Amino acid sequence: MRFAALLAGLVAVAIALAPVASAHAVLLATDPARGAQLDRGPAQVSATFNEPLQTAFAAMTVVGPDANLWSTGDPRVDGAVVTVALRPLGPAGSYTVNYRVTSADGHVVTGAWAFELTTPGSGTPGPPAAASTWGAAATGGIPVWPFVAGGAAAIVIAAGWALRRAKRR
Repeated sequence: MRFAALLAGLVAVAIALAPVASAHAVLLATDPARGAQLDRGPAQVSATFNEPLQTAFAAMTVVGPDANLWSTGDPRVDGAVVTVALRPLGPAGSYTVNYRVTSADGHVVTGAWAFELTTPGSGTPGPPAAASTWGAAATGGIPVWPFVAGGAAAIVIAAGWALRRAKRR
């Protein structure tokens, strides 16, 4: 009985500490760089990944410090690079680039990075950003912890069932 409990505990720890398989695209570089301080706005922003991306369903937006969209047009995917054009930027402050791409193996990859405009520009913003247009609420994907917790709970339940069954014998 103790062996079964020990084994269940070890399996639960192994599952919790196991590295997550990551066969999907990984962000390698951004332009402008994460945290860059620019005195004038770029004409476009881009993200470069470690593998070619699918051209369908790509999304990329730039949200300014005024919570408005500063990206314009649809994103373009060229191999491993996704790019979106920008309006001339306006207020000084932090601009957040949000992206969602589909890697070659079909996994959706999302993320964001920010750069700072140090000198205000004279540009006119687009519409207000909303969560549905990849505003500041963009995330890095589905969290893994619920799956780990569920797996650990299943192991504990199975171990308890096995112990109760062993006691009945």
